[in-house]
Amino acid sequence: MNLMLCVAFALACGLAMSRACKPVGIPAVTGYLVTGILIGPFVLGRLGIDGIGFVSAEYVANFKILSDAALGFIAFAIGNEFRLKEIRHIGRKAFVVGVFQAVLATVFVDAALLILHLIFPDRISAGMALTLGAIASATAPAATLMVVRQYKASGPLTDLLLPIVALDDAVGLIIFSVSIGIAGALGSGEISFIGIAVEPLIEIVGSLAVGALMGWLFSFCERFFQSRSKRLALAVTAVLAAVAVSQLEFAIGPVTVGFSPLLTCMMLATVFCNLCDFSAEIMERTDRWTAPLFILFFVISGAELDISVFRDPVVVAIGLVYILFRSLGKYLGAGWSCAFSGCEPNVRKYLGLTLLPQAGVALGMANSVGALGAEAALTRNIVLFGVLIYELFGPSVTKAALMKAGEIENKPEGKTARVKPVKTGRH
Repeated sequence: MNLMLCVAFALACGLAMSRACKPVGIPAVTGYLVTGILIGPFVLGRLGIDGIGFVSAEYVANFKILSDAALGFIAFAIGNEFRLKEIRHIGRKAFVVGVFQAVLATVFVDAALLILHLIFPDRISAGMALTLGAIASATAPAATLMVVRQYKASGPLTDLLLPIVALDDAVGLIIFSVSIGIAGALGSGEISFIGIAVEPLIEIVGSLAVGALMGWLFSFCERFFQSRSKRLALAVTAVLAAVAVSQLEFAIGPVTVGFSPLLTCMMLATVFCNLCDFSAEIMERTDRWTAPLFILFFVISGAELDISVFRDPVVVAIGLVYILFRSLGKYLGAGWSCAFSGCEPNVRKYLGLTLLPQAGVALGMANSVGALGAEAALTRNIVLFGVLIYELFGPSVTKAALMKAGEIENKPEGKTARVKPVKTGRH
């Protein structure tokens, strides 16, 4: 009962905060994150009232299933952007920009932190510097997607942004696997080819293959249902099944086989939307159904943020360097690769600013840095510090960039378009 009460309380507080943010022009996603912090273990949760706020980090972990499901639907929504008739126009640009900005962010952070390593070798190792550089490549798809949806952004920048954010997961996974393998070798003196090259490749290819298969099955099964509500139910079933399957992990000899939930669900939607003639209608209805789930996802994400990291001056100092050089790498990398690809001036100027948010993927990488040994905890705290700053300010920067690019209409607050009622199908 208390868990359910906490879900209702979190949803109500998130909705209230979104209303408070609207008059001052702050994106709703930032309001949800702030709500999570305020009702989390470090503020309201300190009162210890079970069901009214998140009383501890362990208590927050009880809601992981909601976060996992929300990430699946976020990836599902992004996969809808990869329609062949549209991706033909931006596919090459998205690939070039997606890879280059991720690599340059890694190079910038690596260079800055390796210099810190030379100055303070007892506070940050070369392996830790390389690992943080790899984590810098990741961009949060959830915050970006929510800003685009809230303000109904549209235009060449938005069209390029969502595929790039989707590619970040694959590019970041490869960079991270190589970097953590090198970091482990620096500590142990042994290089694992399996860990650096084989396992990341298997994870990416396997995730795309599983997602493609499930997307085909989803498209095949949809033709047997005519009711809109049942088609929506089947869409929800497909995404939840994809999330569940992608969490499987097993060993084949020395190789550990795992899957990426984001890549799996993204490929599920990509195959479905290119095979099914009425996919646009189903995707639209799914988007409406998931709105409360996304609110809970961001409130829970805010509750997970450990604001005690501000107490450690080493974490703050290295974190500021990490944030500065990651931001610089993302901005310059996007701008230079856009110029090379022949993108429009507004896209070159503002795309990099929309790639700053960072959250779930980065935290997932930070939680698997065991090869760093004693420095693993410090690395996680630095990433957590960066995520805290990026998640609080990144959505506002993304909104400002989209407005400057002319892809968000500057409508007077309080005036919203009327939504026509949707007729339900037969049950």
